[in-house]
Amino acid sequence: MNEDMTLAAPSGRGLAYRVHSLMTAFGMIPHDLIATVARLSIAAVFWQSGQTKVDGWHVTDNAVYLFQTEYKLPFVDPWLAAHLAAFAEHFFPLLLVIGLASRLSALALLGMTLVIEIFVYPDAWPTHGTWAVCFLVIIAGGPGRLSLDHLIARYFARSA
Repeated sequence: MNEDMTLAAPSGRGLAYRVHSLMTAFGMIPHDLIATVARLSIAAVFWQSGQTKVDGWHVTDNAVYLFQTEYKLPFVDPWLAAHLAAFAEHFFPLLLVIGLASRLSALALLGMTLVIEIFVYPDAWPTHGTWAVCFLVIIAGGPGRLSLDHLIARYFARSA
């Protein structure tokens, strides 16, 4: 609930008062906590997916095979798609965990999510919608104070 929607607290100790108190408490959850949980949890999802595509530093033949037979992305060679996906699923989650270029990383993975939703698994929209919410929290509100982005912004704000 934003400030424009704040309602006057009901008087007394009845159910309405308790519900209002609970809603007020929910409104006090800091964005820093929400953004950190969003960054870490969605980074883990993509990192784990990336791990299924590699053996050491090499993209597996099985990953390329999946891009040839199951994923079948239009306009992209399966070998290239497998390598790009493996890179993206490791690079951008790492940036999200440390909170560096967080909005850009979230935007890149949101784009990847849209490609997966549209071209690969269109029936998985509930899962992809959940992922999208994590990305949108980061894109819209930033990564929070527990991030390198915040430290860099503070440094430049002091220097200006």
